[in-house]
Amino acid sequence: MIPESITCILDNVRKVIVGKDELIELAVMGLLCEGHILIEDVPGIGKTTIAKTLARSVGGSFHRIQCTPDLLPSDVTGLYYYDQKKCEFEFRPGPVNSNVVLVDEINRATPRTQSALLECMEERQVTVEGVTMPLPRPFLVIATQNPVELHGTFPLPEAQLDRFLLKLEVGYPSEDHEYDMMLRFEKDSPLENLGQVTSPVEILKLKAQAQSIFIEESVRRYILAIMRQTRNNPALSLGASPRASLALVKAAQTYAMMQGRDYVLPDDIKYLVVPVLAHRLMLNTEAYLSKTSKESILENILASIPVPLEA
Repeated sequence: MIPESITCILDNVRKVIVGKDELIELAVMGLLCEGHILIEDVPGIGKTTIAKTLARSVGGSFHRIQCTPDLLPSDVTGLYYYDQKKCEFEFRPGPVNSNVVLVDEINRATPRTQSALLECMEERQVTVEGVTMPLPRPFLVIATQNPVELHGTFPLPEAQLDRFLLKLEVGYPSEDHEYDMMLRFEKDSPLENLGQVTSPVEILKLKAQAQSIFIEESVRRYILAIMRQTRNNPALSLGASPRASLALVKAAQTYAMMQGRDYVLPDDIKYLVVPVLAHRLMLNTEAYLSKTSKESILENILASIPVPLEA
């Protein structure tokens, strides 16, 4: 049975986002995993709106970082400043000290500033002036980037891409959905009146519940076979990391829970392979020049591995 709080989150997000059920389901899955989400698409598609809708549905603290080339690491992590009245240094927390952090146009920040997020995303902590402080839980980074505008952008390094649980693309809406969107946003934006339907504490409970979802050994071996194939594929210079294996397991457990099951199916793995793994892979020069897609490579890998069957 699907937990009622998950249904409430999905329904709440659909009040704002029109016709993107698969995207909404994956985004909510990332939220329940406490896994970071990278949303890449052209301007005006609704990337920022999706991030804000998820944040408002959960409640808790929310901050937005608008990335620009002059953004400094201290603008992200916070800094110590000298209080002349108290005659002592005090810490001013940065925007990462929040439950949900929207990093808008992340590829506009310099590599130095991008690297300030590495510790936050992986270890859920921030270190400033040698002092390490834990971040509030759950902690979720939702980053957006524009793939078509290259001037003044800095591609994300592989180490940072590997820290994102999911990479999602929104895509243009259908004609009917775009018409519904025009009606829905004709007067006031539904985002302005969107209420909180769950809490950070409930998200952590759902995350713990997902970790108890059963994965049969043959399904684990199936995941492992996929990972090994990415590392041995001649078209890839960089395959999936062990972190990616753990991410796929976590995502599959959460997805199974969202479907009302207490066990993971091989079909769950097949459904999640592209959004969880594609952004972590690196094409070699020949595959890049021939415009081979990472998605097609993963589909070929899935086709070549026998699916585990019930005994």
